[in-house]
Amino acid sequence: MAFNVQEIRKDFPILQREVNGKPLVYLDNAATSQKPQVVIDSIVDYYSNYNANIHRGVHSLSQEATDAYEGARKKIQQHFNIKQTHEVILTAGTTHGINLVANGFTEFLKKGDEIIVSALEHHSNIVPWQMLCERTGAELKVIPIDEKGVLILSEYEKLLSENTKLVFVNHISNALGTINPIAEIIKMAHKVGAAVLVDGAQSCSHIKPDLQALDVDFYVTSAHKMCGPTGVGMLYGKEEWLNKLPPYQGGGEMIAEVTFKKTTYAGLPHKFEAGTPNISGGIAFGAAIDYLNSIGFDEIEAHEHKLLQYATEQLTAIEDLKIYGTGVDKTSVISFNIEGIHPYDIGTIVDKLGIAVRTGHHCAQPIMEFYKIPGTVRASFAFYNTKEEVDALVAAVKKAKTMLT
Repeated sequence: MAFNVQEIRKDFPILQREVNGKPLVYLDNAATSQKPQVVIDSIVDYYSNYNANIHRGVHSLSQEATDAYEGARKKIQQHFNIKQTHEVILTAGTTHGINLVANGFTEFLKKGDEIIVSALEHHSNIVPWQMLCERTGAELKVIPIDEKGVLILSEYEKLLSENTKLVFVNHISNALGTINPIAEIIKMAHKVGAAVLVDGAQSCSHIKPDLQALDVDFYVTSAHKMCGPTGVGMLYGKEEWLNKLPPYQGGGEMIAEVTFKKTTYAGLPHKFEAGTPNISGGIAFGAAIDYLNSIGFDEIEAHEHKLLQYATEQLTAIEDLKIYGTGVDKTSVISFNIEGIHPYDIGTIVDKLGIAVRTGHHCAQPIMEFYKIPGTVRASFAFYNTKEEVDALVAAVKKAKTMLT
């Protein structure tokens, strides 16, 4: 089926509404994507027809819920080309997955060890590692970026040594849209024996990572960035690593046997899934993956690239507007400022015109410090956005500039 953005938009109920008396133009997809009706229906269906706890019941509802939840895990495995289903840990989201790994590595690091992050990271891929260093005495090192917002791989190579134990990098920068060369980063890290965790929160709505081909040790993402619900996500870990890491939380489901003398833990993946999970969210995650694949990631990527090119051309034509993040490899995110105007003021005015953009530091304060700015206006596009919506954004930004200068 040919890609038809107007037909696709009909799948998203929220895109039919108005904001401040204007048709909604939703350009905050890097914060969270909108949900198609099929995903919403999957949540309603669970609670309406087979709501029950999973894994623990012999009754029919429990078995139906378990089958649907584990079916979603299988969809995730197949979508990301993960070798084994038990290497998929269902989490509360990207941040949960990162913290799970960081907590586990407390047992393996010591003073003198080094871990590396990039200067492009979201706070959720910085703070847990700082906390890990505080617990273990390991040292945190940072891959720098250039003025285009691109990682300097020659400097990364200098940071790598036999002391490097872990490397953490996002697949795509949430603040700038830069697509990082993670395949090369992973290969370089593995040469010195370091493990790699990739934050895929921003990538999985735009591209379809092949985790076996990448040979990555850990990969994390969130459903809500890829048309699924909030409060659920995925941690992939190679089996050998997941077996080494201790449980992150204790409780029901993650045990094999409990006595007051000793508790033994369940095997993968349940070792890391204590308590009752977000069952409806997990099932809806699977529904979202089905939906995205029905459209096709080649088509998604091509449409979003056209939007990025067009929006870049139109916005750069505005006098005194500067875009941050100008690398060749980037996805459909544009962060910009207009000289002499605070980004919050621009965001406030365009909202009055029905346009949703994000303003601020985007949980990436080190990037803003690098550019010596308080924040940016960020417009982030999805496959359901249109050229006409880009035109509306450009007109609104021009109006805001006129009002504020």
